[in-house]
Amino acid sequence: MENKQPTFGNGKICYLEIPARDPRVSMLFYKEVFGWRIREREDGSLAFDDSVGEVSGTWVTGRKPLSDPGIIISIMVDDARATVDSIIAHGGKIERPLGKDAPEITALFSDPAGNVLGIYQHPVE
Repeated sequence: MENKQPTFGNGKICYLEIPARDPRVSMLFYKEVFGWRIREREDGSLAFDDSVGEVSGTWVTGRKPLSDPGIIISIMVDDARATVDSIIAHGGKIERPLGKDAPEITALFSDPAGNVLGIYQHPVE
């Protein structure tokens, strides 16, 4: 995949700071499950770019995980069932299974640090 620049625009969500107990454990989880590209900064901290190069961020220590979210951040996936299996295989936990929001194809999971996020599969038409 080419190294394209993200879309710039007022109001775009562009950067996330994700609480982590161990940034390397969290990095491996998101890299393996979602294909995020990882960058190591000069200071040794880890940063990421999502799989389409539109959102970037880092893992931070010293913050409580988002375990009881008021806002759900969802990650788009090609195959929700396969992603659920991958989440479990890589140390995550399913918090709300597929099918609870039917006809939407969604699930909630917690990552290894305890952050609760969602997955969303766009329906095939």
